[in-house]
Amino acid sequence: MSETASTARAPVALLPSLVPLLHEWLPRQRWFAGKGRPVTGFTLVSATELLPVDTTGPGLVHLLVRVQQPGPNGGGGAQGDCYQLLLGVRTHLPPGLAHARIGRVADGPLAGRTVYEGLSDPRLAALLMERLRTPGPLGPLRFARTALIPDGLTPRVLDAEQSNSSLVYGDAFILKVFRRVWSGANPDLELPLALARAGCERVPAPVAWYETGGSGRGGEASTLGVLQPFLRGSQDGWQLALDALAAGREFTEEARALGRATAEVHTALAAALPTVALGRPAAEHLVDGMNRRLEAAAQAVPALLPYVPGLRAAFDAVGDCTEDNLACRAQRVHGDLHLGQTLRSPDGSWSVIDFEGEPAKPLTERRRPQPPVRDVAGMLRSFDYAAASLPQSPGSPGADGAPSPAAWAERCRDAYCSGYAEAAGTDPRAEPALLRAYETDKAVYEVLYEARHRPDWLPVPMAAIRRLAAQSAAPERAG
Repeated sequence: MSETASTARAPVALLPSLVPLLHEWLPRQRWFAGKGRPVTGFTLVSATELLPVDTTGPGLVHLLVRVQQPGPNGGGGAQGDCYQLLLGVRTHLPPGLAHARIGRVADGPLAGRTVYEGLSDPRLAALLMERLRTPGPLGPLRFARTALIPDGLTPRVLDAEQSNSSLVYGDAFILKVFRRVWSGANPDLELPLALARAGCERVPAPVAWYETGGSGRGGEASTLGVLQPFLRGSQDGWQLALDALAAGREFTEEARALGRATAEVHTALAAALPTVALGRPAAEHLVDGMNRRLEAAAQAVPALLPYVPGLRAAFDAVGDCTEDNLACRAQRVHGDLHLGQTLRSPDGSWSVIDFEGEPAKPLTERRRPQPPVRDVAGMLRSFDYAAASLPQSPGSPGADGAPSPAAWAERCRDAYCSGYAEAAGTDPRAEPALLRAYETDKAVYEVLYEARHRPDWLPVPMAAIRRLAAQSAAPERAG
């Protein structure tokens, strides 16, 4: 290939030349979902030059690559997980980008050049924004926007992301780049767009996005990135809760306001998108899934075994759902709601962000209607985590006669549910069986996660496991 020819014209030669470098680099990335399993192969889905590769400056190559790995469920299925890569290409990499280096290509269309993580290069990150400013197709990619975007915004990469990559442009916009790509619309675009149409101001409205696929025969596009307003000066709910704990302050007013914000989002989603009645068959399917997850977690974490009967009782109590039970209505929800998914602005108002759901779950599952109490349960668990996150010290809750962390969390939980009831007209505590089942399911997930990734944190969900198992067993003992 000549130095001015498009790499997209030589996809057969491009991927094999990158495979040795990707084998080494991909598993080290925080957003790579297949850690702990060997990579057995790569398949190129698409290759697009966002900036042509030549000898005069950097190039930017957009790749969708499917990665084959052995293991249960096959990750993204039999074909493997699909990842979005934005590779910078230079003849010589400047010292300031040494941390982004992937490696030097030995052969193929990029032979002799160095490839690197393109989002780390401000020049290439600015180019990506320029593509969003000028909507339209580019090869298999399509760029769209809902409003004018000013130019000249300086980009910077956020380091906090785990499953995706995010860039902030001039403290005005934030671009989330989805690394693991699923077929279909990502809820982090789909739901904020629906909420914007419904006039809900609790969620930043998408300004632009880009996607691939979806052409012909009704195929659905796959979301690759979403640009939204950056809420400058806002603080996330998790850090605010920790600050309150550290100062020995209550957090009930904030929790009540968060409950109202959650209810407003749920109400708007129910108005904008279809709702369904679960009914007994769907409720039984829901319970079966919870029990299967419990059994798998107990096999992996033996500490759960003594509590399995009580936890199973919490799930089985949901079997009374019927189609005329309003609590058993299902709708689109956030799917992964916790304190870290909320932001409070300087004027005190709360926003809800990150509607992607749990990234490890298939997209079809994340887009499935769920009872709203699933989100409520996630937030209730988040208050428990906050209360357990700070070591005890003078002046903190539980020290020198101050309220205990458990009591602090319980008051936050009550305030949150009360705020939700004020805005929604229905109190999530009015259907304790469904709420307890979802909270139990979340705690079981947390036990498995902590045992695998953060063993020092395992006592936090285990305390909830003991409480929830005892609550479910109490009626049996009373009888």
